Amino acid sequence: MEQVTMGGGRVRVLLVEDDDRVAGALIPALTRRGLAIARLATGAGVLDRVHEVDVVLLDLGLPDIDGVTLCRQIRAVSDVAIIVVSARGEVDDRIQGLRAGADDYLVKPYDVEELMARVEAVRRRRGEHPAAEPVVIRVGDVSVDLSRHEVLVDGRTVALSRKEFQVLALVAGARGAVCSREHVLTEVWGHRGPAESRSLDVHVATLRTKLGRPALIETVRGVGYRLGGQVARS
Repeated sequence: MEQVTMGGGRVRVLLVEDDDRVAGALIPALTRRGLAIARLATGAGVLDRVHEVDVVLLDLGLPDIDGVTLCRQIRAVSDVAIIVVSARGEVDDRIQGLRAGADDYLVKPYDVEELMARVEAVRRRRGEHPAAEPVVIRVGDVSVDLSRHEVLVDGRTVALSRKEFQVLALVAGARGAVCSREHVLTEVWGHRGPAESRSLDVHVATLRTKLGRPALIETVRGVGYRLGGQVARS
């Protein structure tokens, strides 16, 4: 059977699916068709794995986080291809998934060959055009690489937690415009309660300390945050 390849190697797929029966049937079927499959049953750990794969197959009905929220979080830190595979088949559900950053949306139950065709279509769309240059936002000697999930300060790598990087990526991605607290809370935590709000304050304070550039993230009182200094993008 012909293997599906990308860039000279097998297409690496991250299956985010909580149903063991679905995963148990799908993984061998896709493996036989030449895909390299890794699976997670919850949203936890997904953001740490997206930089290792070419395609994410994302179920929306996860036990620990709504799939649409997770889709937005993935898109905030990575340009990986996302195909939603969900039992939610209403038009509004599809629109919501695509607006959250999915490249395609497939409703369960589906035929494996149709899923393969969707993966191939995503591969072709991305393979027919030059690869996008990494999005790097620079402010002074601070460099935030959104595609590689990497932060450099004066040429040195700064280790950030997943949530710390997500917060910084959202603020940096606004490129000097104000990023509202509500937006950050929704994208990173999925909720906007008092506990999450306090956690955001702690994460921003920790970022300022770790980066050693307290003025990099400016607080816009009552609104949110923005980057301080002259912003450059490459």
